[in-house]
Amino acid sequence: MRKRQLGQSDLYISEVGLGCMSLGTDEKHAISLIDEAIEQGINYLDTADLYDFGQNETLVGKAIKHRRHEIILATKVGNRWKEDKSGWMWDPSKTYIKEAVKQSLKRLQTDYIDLYQLHGGTIEDHIDETIDAFEDLKQEGIIRHYGISSIRPNVIKEYLEKSNIVSIMMQYSLLDRRPEEQFSLIREKGVSVIARGPLAKGLLTEKPRSLKLDKFHSKGYLSYTENELEALLSELENADSSHTMTELALQYCLHQDVVAAVIPGASKIEQLIENTSAGLAKPLTEQVYDKLQHLAKLDQYKQHR
Repeated sequence: MRKRQLGQSDLYISEVGLGCMSLGTDEKHAISLIDEAIEQGINYLDTADLYDFGQNETLVGKAIKHRRHEIILATKVGNRWKEDKSGWMWDPSKTYIKEAVKQSLKRLQTDYIDLYQLHGGTIEDHIDETIDAFEDLKQEGIIRHYGISSIRPNVIKEYLEKSNIVSIMMQYSLLDRRPEEQFSLIREKGVSVIARGPLAKGLLTEKPRSLKLDKFHSKGYLSYTENELEALLSELENADSSHTMTELALQYCLHQDVVAAVIPGASKIEQLIENTSAGLAKPLTEQVYDKLQHLAKLDQYKQHR
Protein backbone atom coordinates (compact mmCIF):
# COMPACT_ATOMS: atom_id res chain seq x y z
CA MET A 1 0.00 0.00 0.00
CA ARG A 2 1.39 3.39 -0.96
CA LYS A 3 1.82 5.88 1.89
CA ARG A 4 1.61 9.66 2.09
CA GLN A 5 2.91 12.14 4.63
CA LEU A 6 0.20 13.58 6.85
CA GLY A 7 0.66 17.33 6.63
CA GLN A 8 4.18 18.23 7.68
CA SER A 9 4.19 15.63 10.45
CA ASP A 10 6.32 12.52 10.85
CA LEU A 11 3.26 10.33 10.21
CA TYR A 12 3.14 8.39 6.94
CA ILE A 13 -0.25 6.80 6.45
CA SER A 14 -1.54 4.28 3.94
CA GLU A 15 -3.49 5.92 1.10
CA VAL A 16 -6.46 3.79 2.14
CA GLY A 17 -7.19 3.77 5.85
CA LEU A 18 -9.93 1.95 7.71
CA GLY A 19 -12.86 3.97 9.01
CA CYS A 20 -13.73 1.89 12.07
CA MET A 21 -17.26 3.21 12.68
CA SER A 22 -18.75 0.38 10.60
CA LEU A 23 -16.95 -2.47 12.40
CA GLY A 24 -20.01 -3.32 14.49
CA THR A 25 -20.01 -4.56 18.07
CA ASP A 26 -19.25 -8.26 17.59
CA GLU A 27 -15.69 -8.59 18.89
CA LYS A 28 -14.59 -11.56 16.79
CA HIS A 29 -15.91 -10.01 13.57
CA ALA A 30 -14.48 -6.55 14.29
CA ILE A 31 -11.03 -7.91 15.11
CA SER A 32 -11.04 -10.09 11.98
CA LEU A 33 -11.75 -6.99 9.87
CA ILE A 34 -8.90 -5.06 11.48
CA ASP A 35 -6.55 -8.03 11.09
CA GLU A 36 -7.42 -8.26 7.41
CA ALA A 37 -6.97 -4.51 6.93
CA ILE A 38 -3.45 -4.69 8.34
CA GLU A 39 -2.75 -7.79 6.24
CA GLN A 40 -3.82 -5.79 3.18
CA GLY A 41 -1.26 -3.09 3.97
CA ILE A 42 -3.42 -0.57 5.87
CA ASN A 43 -1.53 1.08 8.73
CA TYR A 44 -4.03 3.86 9.50
CA LEU A 45 -7.08 3.18 11.68
CA ASP A 46 -9.62 5.89 12.50
CA THR A 47 -12.07 5.60 15.38
CA ALA A 48 -13.82 7.97 17.83
CA ASP A 49 -14.92 7.97 21.45
CA LEU A 50 -18.47 8.59 20.20
CA TYR A 51 -18.83 5.33 18.29
CA ASP A 52 -20.89 2.72 20.15
CA PHE A 53 -20.42 4.57 23.46
CA GLY A 54 -16.67 3.92 23.34
CA GLN A 55 -16.93 0.24 22.50
CA ASN A 56 -15.43 0.88 19.07
CA GLU A 57 -12.23 2.18 20.67
CA THR A 58 -12.19 -0.86 22.95
CA LEU A 59 -12.38 -3.25 19.99
CA VAL A 60 -9.67 -1.37 18.09
CA GLY A 61 -7.47 -1.45 21.20
CA LYS A 62 -7.85 -5.20 21.55
CA ALA A 63 -7.06 -5.78 17.89
CA ILE A 64 -3.82 -3.80 17.82
CA LYS A 65 -2.37 -4.05 21.33
CA HIS A 66 0.24 -6.65 20.27
CA ARG A 67 1.37 -4.54 17.29
CA ARG A 68 0.69 -0.99 18.39
CA HIS A 69 3.99 0.25 16.91
CA GLU A 70 2.87 -0.79 13.41
CA ILE A 71 -0.28 1.35 13.49
CA ILE A 72 -1.04 5.02 12.99
CA LEU A 73 -3.95 5.32 15.41
CA ALA A 74 -6.46 8.17 15.15
CA THR A 75 -9.42 8.91 17.36
CA LYS A 76 -11.69 11.88 18.05
CA VAL A 77 -13.10 13.95 20.90
CA GLY A 78 -15.71 16.64 21.53
CA ASN A 79 -19.05 14.82 21.57
CA ARG A 80 -20.02 14.10 25.16
CA TRP A 81 -22.58 11.40 25.85
CA LYS A 82 -25.38 12.32 28.27
CA GLU A 83 -25.52 10.27 31.46
CA ASP A 84 -28.51 8.24 30.23
CA LYS A 85 -26.90 7.73 26.78
CA SER A 86 -29.98 9.25 25.13
CA GLY A 87 -27.83 11.57 23.06
CA TRP A 88 -24.72 13.71 23.21
CA MET A 89 -23.76 17.33 23.59
CA TRP A 90 -20.92 19.30 22.08
CA ASP A 91 -18.08 20.02 24.51
CA PRO A 92 -14.75 21.24 23.07
CA SER A 93 -13.59 22.61 26.42
CA LYS A 94 -10.04 22.10 27.64
CA THR A 95 -11.27 20.38 30.79
CA TYR A 96 -13.37 17.87 28.88
CA ILE A 97 -10.72 17.11 26.23
CA LYS A 98 -8.11 16.41 28.90
CA GLU A 99 -10.47 14.10 30.75
CA ALA A 100 -11.80 12.37 27.62
CA VAL A 101 -8.32 11.53 26.31
CA LYS A 102 -7.62 9.52 29.48
CA GLN A 103 -10.68 7.38 28.85
CA SER A 104 -9.75 6.90 25.18
CA LEU A 105 -6.22 5.80 26.14
CA LYS A 106 -7.66 3.27 28.56
CA ARG A 107 -10.08 1.82 26.00
CA LEU A 108 -7.41 1.76 23.29
CA GLN A 109 -4.90 0.10 25.65
CA THR A 110 -2.16 2.53 24.67
CA ASP A 111 -0.23 5.37 26.27
CA TYR A 112 -0.29 7.66 23.21
CA ILE A 113 -2.49 8.59 20.26
CA ASP A 114 -0.89 9.35 16.90
CA LEU A 115 -3.63 11.69 15.66
CA TYR A 116 -6.21 13.22 18.00
CA GLN A 117 -9.02 15.00 16.18
CA LEU A 118 -11.69 17.46 17.22
CA HIS A 119 -14.92 15.73 16.20
CA GLY A 120 -16.74 18.75 14.79
CA GLY A 121 -16.58 22.40 15.76
CA THR A 122 -18.39 25.70 15.39
CA ILE A 123 -17.18 29.27 15.01
CA GLU A 124 -18.83 30.04 18.39
CA ASP A 125 -16.48 27.64 20.22
CA HIS A 126 -13.68 28.97 22.42
CA ILE A 127 -11.21 27.86 19.74
CA ASP A 128 -8.10 29.18 21.50
CA GLU A 129 -8.96 27.08 24.55
CA THR A 130 -9.44 23.98 22.42
CA ILE A 131 -6.10 24.53 20.69
CA ASP A 132 -4.42 24.97 24.09
CA ALA A 133 -5.78 21.59 25.17
CA PHE A 134 -4.31 19.84 22.14
CA GLU A 135 -0.99 21.67 22.47
CA ASP A 136 -0.76 20.65 26.13
CA LEU A 137 -1.40 17.01 25.22
CA LYS A 138 1.35 17.20 22.60
CA GLN A 139 3.79 18.64 25.12
CA GLU A 140 2.89 15.87 27.56
CA GLY A 141 3.54 13.20 24.90
CA ILE A 142 -0.02 11.90 25.13
CA ILE A 143 -0.72 12.72 21.47
CA ARG A 144 1.77 13.04 18.63
CA HIS A 145 -0.31 15.33 16.42
CA TYR A 146 -3.81 16.76 16.19
CA GLY A 147 -6.35 17.65 13.55
CA ILE A 148 -9.99 18.54 13.09
CA SER A 149 -12.93 16.80 11.50
CA SER A 150 -15.00 19.58 9.95
CA ILE A 151 -16.63 20.67 6.73
CA ARG A 152 -17.26 24.28 7.82
CA PRO A 153 -15.17 26.82 5.88
CA ASN A 154 -15.14 29.38 8.70
CA VAL A 155 -14.00 26.82 11.29
CA ILE A 156 -11.35 25.40 8.97
CA LYS A 157 -9.91 28.87 8.30
CA GLU A 158 -9.66 29.58 12.03
CA TYR A 159 -7.71 26.41 12.74
CA LEU A 160 -5.48 26.88 9.71
CA GLU A 161 -4.57 30.35 10.96
CA LYS A 162 -4.28 29.69 14.69
CA SER A 163 -3.23 26.10 15.28
CA ASN A 164 -0.69 23.42 14.38
CA ILE A 165 -3.21 20.97 12.94
CA VAL A 166 -1.75 18.46 10.49
CA SER A 167 -5.04 17.23 9.03
CA ILE A 168 -8.65 18.06 8.26
CA MET A 169 -11.11 15.22 7.87
CA MET A 170 -13.85 16.12 5.41
CA GLN A 171 -16.63 14.29 3.61
CA TYR A 172 -15.27 14.17 0.08
CA SER A 173 -16.15 12.14 -2.97
CA LEU A 174 -16.88 12.43 -6.65
CA LEU A 175 -20.50 13.09 -5.63
CA ASP A 176 -19.54 15.65 -2.97
CA ARG A 177 -16.87 17.92 -4.40
CA ARG A 178 -17.59 20.83 -2.07
CA PRO A 179 -14.24 20.55 -0.21
CA GLU A 180 -12.30 21.27 -3.41
CA GLU A 181 -12.94 24.98 -2.95
CA GLN A 182 -10.67 24.93 0.11
CA PHE A 183 -7.89 22.68 -1.17
CA SER A 184 -5.55 25.44 -2.32
CA LEU A 185 -5.61 27.15 1.11
CA ILE A 186 -5.20 23.84 2.95
CA ARG A 187 -2.28 22.90 0.70
CA GLU A 188 -0.70 26.32 1.15
CA LYS A 189 -0.74 25.83 4.94
CA GLY A 190 0.96 22.43 4.65
CA VAL A 191 -2.04 20.54 6.02
CA SER A 192 -3.54 17.32 4.63
CA VAL A 193 -7.12 16.30 3.91
CA ILE A 194 -8.46 12.93 5.05
CA ALA A 195 -11.41 11.99 2.87
CA ARG A 196 -14.28 10.27 4.64
CA GLY A 197 -17.28 8.96 2.70
CA PRO A 198 -15.31 8.54 -0.56
CA LEU A 199 -17.80 5.93 -1.80
CA ALA A 200 -20.82 8.20 -1.19
CA LYS A 201 -22.85 5.77 0.93
CA GLY A 202 -22.19 2.92 -1.50
CA LEU A 203 -23.26 4.79 -4.64
CA LEU A 204 -19.72 4.59 -6.03
CA THR A 205 -19.23 0.83 -5.61
CA GLU A 206 -19.64 -2.27 -7.74
CA LYS A 207 -23.22 -2.95 -6.66
CA PRO A 208 -25.79 -3.02 -9.48
CA ARG A 209 -27.13 0.47 -10.09
CA SER A 210 -30.71 -0.43 -9.24
CA LEU A 211 -29.68 -1.77 -5.82
CA LYS A 212 -27.56 1.28 -5.09
CA LEU A 213 -30.38 3.66 -5.95
CA ASP A 214 -33.00 1.79 -3.89
CA LYS A 215 -32.36 3.77 -0.70
CA PHE A 216 -32.24 7.09 -2.54
CA HIS A 217 -35.74 6.94 -4.03
CA SER A 218 -37.44 10.33 -3.81
CA LYS A 219 -34.70 11.93 -1.66
CA GLY A 220 -31.65 11.81 -3.94
CA TYR A 221 -28.15 12.47 -2.60
CA LEU A 222 -27.06 15.96 -1.55
CA SER A 223 -28.01 18.21 -4.48
CA TYR A 224 -28.53 15.29 -6.88
CA THR A 225 -32.09 14.23 -7.61
CA GLU A 226 -32.76 10.54 -8.09
CA ASN A 227 -32.91 11.02 -11.88
CA GLU A 228 -29.64 12.99 -11.89
CA LEU A 229 -28.01 10.27 -9.83
CA GLU A 230 -29.12 7.54 -12.20
CA ALA A 231 -27.87 9.46 -15.23
CA LEU A 232 -24.52 10.26 -13.62
CA LEU A 233 -23.90 6.70 -12.41
CA SER A 234 -24.61 5.45 -15.90
CA GLU A 235 -22.01 7.85 -17.31
CA LEU A 236 -19.48 6.98 -14.63
CA GLU A 237 -19.82 3.28 -15.36
CA ASN A 238 -18.60 3.99 -18.87
CA ALA A 239 -16.10 6.73 -18.07
CA ASP A 240 -12.95 4.61 -17.98
CA SER A 241 -12.79 0.93 -18.92
CA SER A 242 -9.47 0.47 -17.09
CA HIS A 243 -10.96 1.20 -13.64
CA THR A 244 -13.87 -0.24 -11.68
CA MET A 245 -16.34 2.16 -10.10
CA THR A 246 -14.69 1.77 -6.67
CA GLU A 247 -11.27 2.39 -8.20
CA LEU A 248 -12.55 5.50 -9.95
CA ALA A 249 -14.03 6.79 -6.69
CA LEU A 250 -10.96 6.31 -4.53
CA GLN A 251 -8.43 7.31 -7.18
CA TYR A 252 -10.46 10.45 -7.91
CA CYS A 253 -9.95 11.59 -4.30
CA LEU A 254 -6.30 10.51 -4.23
CA HIS A 255 -5.55 12.38 -7.45
CA GLN A 256 -5.22 15.54 -5.34
CA ASP A 257 -1.87 15.60 -3.51
CA VAL A 258 -3.47 17.47 -0.61
CA VAL A 259 -5.47 14.31 0.16
CA ALA A 260 -3.32 12.07 2.36
CA ALA A 261 -5.79 9.19 2.60
CA VAL A 262 -9.31 8.00 1.96
CA ILE A 263 -11.08 6.16 4.77
CA PRO A 264 -13.96 4.08 3.47
CA GLY A 265 -15.73 1.97 6.05
CA ALA A 266 -16.17 -1.77 5.67
CA SER A 267 -18.51 -4.09 7.53
CA LYS A 268 -17.49 -7.20 5.56
CA ILE A 269 -14.15 -8.69 4.54
CA GLU A 270 -15.22 -8.57 0.88
CA GLN A 271 -15.81 -4.81 1.06
CA LEU A 272 -12.46 -4.31 2.76
CA ILE A 273 -10.59 -6.23 0.06
CA GLU A 274 -12.45 -4.33 -2.66
CA ASN A 275 -11.45 -1.04 -1.04
CA THR A 276 -7.79 -1.91 -0.59
CA SER A 277 -7.58 -3.28 -4.13
CA ALA A 278 -9.05 -0.01 -5.41
CA GLY A 279 -6.42 1.89 -3.45
CA LEU A 280 -3.70 -0.10 -5.19
CA ALA A 281 -5.11 0.60 -8.66
CA LYS A 282 -3.15 2.77 -11.06
CA PRO A 283 -3.71 6.52 -10.63
CA LEU A 284 -6.11 8.28 -12.97
CA THR A 285 -4.75 9.97 -16.07
CA GLU A 286 -5.30 13.72 -16.31
CA GLN A 287 -7.68 13.04 -19.18
CA VAL A 288 -9.88 10.73 -17.09
CA TYR A 289 -9.71 13.04 -14.07
CA ASP A 290 -10.83 16.01 -16.18
CA LYS A 291 -13.64 13.92 -17.63
CA LEU A 292 -14.91 13.00 -14.16
CA GLN A 293 -14.80 16.63 -13.08
CA HIS A 294 -16.81 17.56 -16.13
CA LEU A 295 -19.45 14.93 -15.33
CA ALA A 296 -19.90 15.59 -11.59
CA LYS A 297 -21.29 18.76 -10.03
CA LEU A 298 -19.04 21.21 -8.23
CA ASP A 299 -21.26 22.49 -5.44
CA GLN A 300 -20.23 24.91 -2.69
CA TYR A 301 -21.05 25.04 1.00
CA LYS A 302 -23.75 27.64 1.52
CA GLN A 303 -23.44 27.94 5.31
CA HIS A 304 -20.65 28.61 7.79
CA ARG A 305 -18.78 30.94 5.47
